[in-house]
Amino acid sequence: MSQNQTNSLPLPGSERNLPPKAQLVGPCSPTALITVTLYLRARNQEELQQRLQQLPQSQSYLTPNQFAERYGADPADLDQVSNFAQRHGLQVVETDPARRSVRLSGSIAAMQSAFGVQLHEYRHQGSTYRLHQGPVYLSSELHGIVTSVFGLDNRPQADAHFRLLPSAAVSQQSFNPTDLARLYNFPTSATGQGETIGIIELGGGYQQTDLDAYFRQLGVTPAPQVTAVSVDGGQNGPTGNANSADGEVELDIEVAGAVAPGAKQKIFFAPNSDQGFIDAVTSAIHDAEVTLISISWGQAESNFTTQSLTAFNQAFQEAGTMGKTVFVAAGDNGSSDGETDGKNHVDFPSSSPFAVACGGTTLQASSGNSSIVSETVWNEQSQGEGATGGGVSDFFPKPDYQSQANVPPPQTQGGGRGVPDVAGDADPVTGYNVLVDGAKSVVGGTSAVAPLYAGLFALINELLVKQGKPRAGDVHRALYQNPQAFRDITSGNNGAFSAAPGWDATTGLGSPNGIQIADALTGSQTQRA
Repeated sequence: MSQNQTNSLPLPGSERNLPPKAQLVGPCSPTALITVTLYLRARNQEELQQRLQQLPQSQSYLTPNQFAERYGADPADLDQVSNFAQRHGLQVVETDPARRSVRLSGSIAAMQSAFGVQLHEYRHQGSTYRLHQGPVYLSSELHGIVTSVFGLDNRPQADAHFRLLPSAAVSQQSFNPTDLARLYNFPTSATGQGETIGIIELGGGYQQTDLDAYFRQLGVTPAPQVTAVSVDGGQNGPTGNANSADGEVELDIEVAGAVAPGAKQKIFFAPNSDQGFIDAVTSAIHDAEVTLISISWGQAESNFTTQSLTAFNQAFQEAGTMGKTVFVAAGDNGSSDGETDGKNHVDFPSSSPFAVACGGTTLQASSGNSSIVSETVWNEQSQGEGATGGGVSDFFPKPDYQSQANVPPPQTQGGGRGVPDVAGDADPVTGYNVLVDGAKSVVGGTSAVAPLYAGLFALINELLVKQGKPRAGDVHRALYQNPQAFRDITSGNNGAFSAAPGWDATTGLGSPNGIQIADALTGSQTQRA
């Protein structure tokens, strides 16, 4: 801690450890400029907590503007942060009262002094990153005002959960997303008109020529309207390599667009860091157009700071107050989630109890794709093709909607939230036909399942709105109360956990029967086209 931080206290949950095998390069250049994001407390916090506890029963949703007016950042708190920045030679580059965020820019030296950290460059897995160890420190006047600080450390925070089928591998049976919509009985009397799916991307990009060709080939006309949104300098930057993050971006857009062509899409591009990830998520949630959110990126819970876990969870909870549903891929590395400590791990942010965690299956269909022949837990780890994530959170307690689910005991006293909630086809061997960087590819991964469900709920939201009802919002309670709306997967495992009748820690409630889910949520029989 620097000398002028003697009146400072550590920000709870901000502690960072070095990644295994990280090699010290040296101190960061003191004159280099960086940008950090501070998140602040909400106004009317007790009232906000009461509102959050009443969801979704109240179904009295707020617009983003109404949310900002009641629960945005207090102007006095923003002034405190501004005064702090001025004293430390930092510049306020953006203030967003609705998101309760302030972005500050300044030199490494000024940031180290302001937040009591030492920033060093480390080499890890072939790249160099700016890292710090231990907590971030806050001066006394910011304690209780600032809840989290992101961006001092810029290590990659998440992995894309897609799996490109290797050219040498043989696909048993691949599907167009429209095939899966038919097999999963999605409503055909809606297109997602009036909905906007916000998709979070932490790298890569899409080419409009790919999207136009793909949707034209599927007979999806007109093609969905897709718009790129820049967050923290992130850009739509296709690399030309289908096995890069481009594979993630175009998979997400093409799956959601094929099953809900009437829904608009906003793609939020941000750098792959804790700062970029949370800023993209809060930008999407507070975007007045966005009604659903799809996230196909994540990493084991243990790789996130407590302030990150808390900030994402709070953001997803607040999405519920605005009637927005968040779908997140549950991971592609089985019950260990790719960690090598011999323990089970769940993937975050799918483990947030306010996100719908999307697991994966292996799907076999009849010739002509008219019916499902078999569906089992996706586990191709013996062939190097991954397996669905799933298990029990070590951080989030079991939510009340899982009180009747047979969730295994957690490894830690504070944990208990079971993952995933739902599932769908994710095995690259029975994967999705997509077009990435001009090449036809077969892609799997739980990455595909999040946009598949986002597309389904765009259709359901359209049906709800047509009936004069509010959008689905936080759907967990409704889903768990209607297990008959899912195809129960009872065969297979993801390593430590096995499928069983009812909810399990491999495929959750199972794969969707779209019309039955729609009927359960709309309270009426969905009109067949």
